[in-house]
Amino acid sequence: MKRAIFPGTFDPFTIGHYSIVQRGLSIFDEIIIGIGVNQFKKTLFDDAKRLDIIEQAFANEPRVKAMVYNSLTIDFAKSVEADFILRGLRTVADFEYERTIGDTNRILSGIETVILFTESTYAHISSTATRDLISYGKDISKFLPPNVRI
Repeated sequence: MKRAIFPGTFDPFTIGHYSIVQRGLSIFDEIIIGIGVNQFKKTLFDDAKRLDIIEQAFANEPRVKAMVYNSLTIDFAKSVEADFILRGLRTVADFEYERTIGDTNRILSGIETVILFTESTYAHISSTATRDLISYGKDISKFLPPNVRI
């Protein structure tokens, strides 16, 4: 079985994230979305709400699970017996960061990182921009996965 984790803060989980996971299901048998706890990041949504959003998005997809973790990503991957880390790239600026982290993870653990490019229709969507829209009371339904309500 090919199992991958898709790690991130997901504050909130957007339609861009959703698209990466959906496309990743053509490569992996199972994807565990790992909601990472980062004590240096102030999040808009607490862990339970971020978990709820992801569970809403994948309510009808048994090959996707979501979990909260508070460790190094490679340690989380090992704990759930994942052989791959799935990541999405929106911009060229993301590439260097993801390459550095992916190389480090592979050296430390042997776990490979698989990168999918974000679909161009979603490349402008980020969790940061979505949080900004929320703070101004804007409708963000177009930025969220189908069937997700915040």
